[in-house]
Amino acid sequence: MGKITSMEYFRVPPRWLFVKLTDDTGVAGWGEASLEGHTTAVEGCLDGWFERYKGLEAENIEDIWQLSWRGSFYRGGPVFMSALSGIDIALWDLKARKLNVPIYHLLGGKVRDKVRVYAWIGGDRPSEVEVQAQARKEQGFHAVKMNGTGDTAWLDSPRVLNEVLERLKAVKTLGIDVAVDFHGRVHKPMAKRLARALEPHEPLFIEEPLLVEHIGGIKQVSELTGVPIALGERLYSRWDVKPFLENGSVDILQPDICHIGGISEMKRIAAMCEAYDVGVAPHCPLGPIALAANVQVNATMANFAIQEMGIGMHYNDMGQDITSYILNPEVWTVRDGHIDVLSGPGLGIEINEEEVRRLSEDTKTWKIPEFRGPCGELREW
Repeated sequence: MGKITSMEYFRVPPRWLFVKLTDDTGVAGWGEASLEGHTTAVEGCLDGWFERYKGLEAENIEDIWQLSWRGSFYRGGPVFMSALSGIDIALWDLKARKLNVPIYHLLGGKVRDKVRVYAWIGGDRPSEVEVQAQARKEQGFHAVKMNGTGDTAWLDSPRVLNEVLERLKAVKTLGIDVAVDFHGRVHKPMAKRLARALEPHEPLFIEEPLLVEHIGGIKQVSELTGVPIALGERLYSRWDVKPFLENGSVDILQPDICHIGGISEMKRIAAMCEAYDVGVAPHCPLGPIALAANVQVNATMANFAIQEMGIGMHYNDMGQDITSYILNPEVWTVRDGHIDVLSGPGLGIEINEEEVRRLSEDTKTWKIPEFRGPCGELREW
């Protein structure tokens, strides 16, 4: 056993927040608490929790998780759960490193040797996507995802739908699977039409057909199409997930390991989904620590579907990528649409701490883009 002696966080470009925990034996673990656009809020939460958790047994991961959840009185939500995610992932990394085993060994062992992955194309305002899709195919990907639309009005021109269909058809001619992300930008009047229009072209899945606060609307859209409905990045606990499983509106759940309480909660949510015959495709347009944490849990999931992989993503425009900040970037090599399950101790990646500390100096927070319509009205990003 070892007591927590120090906790640090590092704001690093392009938009990630890393956490480091060290115990009194000198062993350290790394986590990721990235919450895009709200870094300072998470940092404030970490400051408060760190004072409370110094001196606790680092190996008592579940006790610390429950203290974070039940001991806060106010619980859940993106800020608290992202901070908890960073702590939880770091604790799992620390414990597994002390035992010199991958984290998946502590979760019951692996059920697969490889993890199916997909990558982004198109950016926030998708236009020409064939060249990007071809590049992904040459990287080894068999599946990609793109935003369906840019900013969209409650009632928009039908030509918006035609543009989405043309992009989807253009990419599918390359022989790869394509998922279409509505990104919560498409409101119900248009989402109903777009979901039905897409179906003949067989997208891999439709993501976030509506914002998750519209549970009834998502149910309506799901009943209009046979295309799998995926969502979950804006759900922050198993209690948030529960109503979507109960009403049958989700086919593929996409929890974000940096927003739902880390490895501990990801494993529990996956088990819940299995009971409803729902697959899990973790959301992860984030950094290497988040991706590694996902891979460790994916290795143990019976109902794992596919993993989002942020390599070369349009947000990583500051020179850093998931191959940055680690000393073994070769672990992210894509072969035949898959990456290998990480086999090293802990998370299976080795953090370049010198680079983390250097690039965290004076790093500014990432700002969420703003979309406005032709009349100056704010639209969903």
